[in-house]
Amino acid sequence: MRPNRPVTAILCAATLALTAAACGPGDEEAGGDAKPTVAASLPAPDGITIPDQLKEKLKERGIDLEKWKGGEWKNWKKEDWLRETGDYINPIIEGLWDPDRMRDAEQPQRPAVDPDAGKDQGVTDPTPAPVTAKQAAPPYHQSVPESGKVFFDGPEGSMVCSATVVKDPAHPGKSNMVWTAGHCVHAGKAGGWYRNIAFVPSYNNAGKPAAQLKGAPREQVAPYGVWWSDWAQTSDQWIATGGPTGGAGAPYDFAVLHVTPEKGSGKSLEETVGSALPVEFAAPAVPKVASITATGYPAAAPFDGQRAFQCTDKPGRLTLKANDPVMYRIGCTMTGGSSGGGWVAAGADGKPALVSNTSIGPAKAGWLAGPRLGPEAKGVFDAVSGKFK
Repeated sequence: MRPNRPVTAILCAATLALTAAACGPGDEEAGGDAKPTVAASLPAPDGITIPDQLKEKLKERGIDLEKWKGGEWKNWKKEDWLRETGDYINPIIEGLWDPDRMRDAEQPQRPAVDPDAGKDQGVTDPTPAPVTAKQAAPPYHQSVPESGKVFFDGPEGSMVCSATVVKDPAHPGKSNMVWTAGHCVHAGKAGGWYRNIAFVPSYNNAGKPAAQLKGAPREQVAPYGVWWSDWAQTSDQWIATGGPTGGAGAPYDFAVLHVTPEKGSGKSLEETVGSALPVEFAAPAVPKVASITATGYPAAAPFDGQRAFQCTDKPGRLTLKANDPVMYRIGCTMTGGSSGGGWVAAGADGKPALVSNTSIGPAKAGWLAGPRLGPEAKGVFDAVSGKFK
């Protein structure tokens, strides 16, 4: 992967080891537990609320918020890489994610994983046959209105993942919540939060190839705006055990973002894009799911990262370790960059619902796996929703 031109903001993510989707890695160790912390808060520049406790922690480390926004965020020293759940901050840096920077952001070199992973662990079904990914029909705002791309900065440069607008029960019809993979916001056991995390719904809405996007205006690649993540949360399990090899933490590789527009319009994300998916935390057992459709923006060859693709397949089961929760697995040729993209199936009411997200896959694309969303995922979701009541 080639790092991209430096740019601005604060936040981070991690990369999954089995291979599939694609965000930023981090190989520096960082300490701290993963338990959430609660603190009083005061408004900060750009309307972002930064907990007093965190402001003090930043001061202790010699981090000045204004200097951070001016470029200090590029410092990835271990002692300055915020790690704990309550440490998350992500000030808006207006104009940081310009069209060229978004177009050039890439996934890092994906770690290889045995394509037969899980065969000797717990309940695992036979490896699915590859399903060729098909381009979603443009304009994406009509065919996959909830889908988009997540951009962020890691130690190796600018990175990308995929994500989905989801409903917020605390704000019916006015959600500002986005679902993605844990490794798209936090580096896991050996790192901390990625920086400058932002979501772009219906990225490249017209589905144009990369060559036609050079010099394109921002309105063309981000027709519904750039939405900065003012809060992100992933599972304690991902923070404690997630890593870039062997699928460590993969069954808990999910995250929820709360976002705010770079340029305020007064409307929520859901109102802006006109749609949001409910999250199904009580999906039926894997054998009872008739079909799952995964959507994402694959960036590794043979894809260019600029267009949305989909795979539909009947899921099988994948268990990486005997005591780990069973994951969904489908045949799919999407590559890195599709990480975090939503997996949609019929919910309890028979209507489309988000039931998982792309997490891992083998080095040679052929299948993808995603976590089955249970109580841990619901806990993360409820915490983010409750924080912004």
